[in-house]
Amino acid sequence: MASLPACDRPGERPTPGAAPASTVAGGPSVVFLGTSLTAGLGVEPEQAFPALIQRKIDSAGLAYRVVNAGVSGETSAGARRRVEWLLREPVAVLVIETGANDGLRGLPPDSLRANIQAIFDRVSELQPAAKLVLVGMQVPPNYGRDYSRQFQALYRDLARANDAELVPFLLDGVGGVADLNQPDGIHPTAEGQQVMAETVWQVLAPVLEEKRER
Repeated sequence: MASLPACDRPGERPTPGAAPASTVAGGPSVVFLGTSLTAGLGVEPEQAFPALIQRKIDSAGLAYRVVNAGVSGETSAGARRRVEWLLREPVAVLVIETGANDGLRGLPPDSLRANIQAIFDRVSELQPAAKLVLVGMQVPPNYGRDYSRQFQALYRDLARANDAELVPFLLDGVGGVADLNQPDGIHPTAEGQQVMAETVWQVLAPVLEEKRER
């Protein structure tokens, strides 16, 4: 298994906000709540995987507007604090990518689980019609086998309990592959972002198609 990425850099301050990945106006939004992996740290905004997802949406003739709400260095607690602000406007699909920085800091899996569940609960309260997609993360065995197993399993369990779709591992095929990561060995290159976009799209595309048909 690939190493867990450190999704922040010393001295770097998270920048709040949600930058649209498209200028499509009026369509329902697909919001990506995430860390620097979602924000696209080290690549151009149009090379980050949410922007690539927007291109796939456009090519498929789907009228959705992607919003990249990734923040470098954010933990699940930060995502929990931000989600209500992101839900001020109608959201068709919320894609939740969080936990990498929690794992890096050795946060107890139960704390990560509680923060993600709180995000789900808030969405259910404020926008019950929104579809949820949870993006899984993994940590390597050197964090301790029990910790690694609990960390990986909580994403599956939460997705199942909350009727959310699951992307099993965002960095599948990218983590630990030198050519697909920047010199820091942490953040994907533009090519790595393309692989991540394909991984997410396999799960997200059917969700968008289903919502269009309703």
